[in-house]
Amino acid sequence: MARLHEKHTFPGRLIIVEGIDGSGKTTQASLLRQWLVSLGVPVFWTEWNSSALVKSSTKKAKKDNTLTPTTFSLLHVTDFADRLSYKIIPPLQAGMVVIADRYAFTAFARDTARGVHPEWVRSLYDFAIKPDLAVYFKVPIRVSLRRLLSARMKLKFYEAGMDTGLSKDPVECFELFQSRVLDEYDRMSEEFGFHVIDAVQPIEAQQKQFRALVSRELQSYLAPYLAAKEQKTVNESKDSTVRRAGAQNDG
Repeated sequence: MARLHEKHTFPGRLIIVEGIDGSGKTTQASLLRQWLVSLGVPVFWTEWNSSALVKSSTKKAKKDNTLTPTTFSLLHVTDFADRLSYKIIPPLQAGMVVIADRYAFTAFARDTARGVHPEWVRSLYDFAIKPDLAVYFKVPIRVSLRRLLSARMKLKFYEAGMDTGLSKDPVECFELFQSRVLDEYDRMSEEFGFHVIDAVQPIEAQQKQFRALVSRELQSYLAPYLAAKEQKTVNESKDSTVRRAGAQNDG
């Protein structure tokens, strides 16, 4: 686990967002990406369980309901290793900001909640690099459940933790399983230095707090982009003044 506690040496920066399903972290990460792009920052986006290497296998196994907690762990760490090698490290080497919607901590939380030994799960990810900023969007179970059910008719099988057998009722199972996941996130917050944002706040308030965190933690990296943005604003203001003065003279 040493690498997750040691700063990487790449010129780029890695921002990761974590939270239980329905926390709104993806919305916040997307808004942050738009803001960074508006500053001229080169940004690369990557999501959990998106590697083409194992995506079809994971999808088939989920459909057939043949995943055990251990095989779940192994598939996800394979996905993570592939994305780290091809979707995270290369952009960081190129000096880009990588925004990862979920990181190794998702596995630590979910796999442990499914009964896998936490030390074994962590040993699988001992090659993971430390993020420059890890933000945990914390939300109560009831709020996350309400958000998910307002967006679609029913909960997904694994999202609800139905594979754990905690309950035959999807809603009750979701509450029990995601409560376990939430407990794991809370335990990891101090250990890995998560910056916790209250995800019950309005979207705008969360984004303001998120941008402030990024501006502070990535200050040296963002300085040239912020300066260029400010200079552009000044130049545009001067140009506008000159145009208005010219129009008045012509009149």
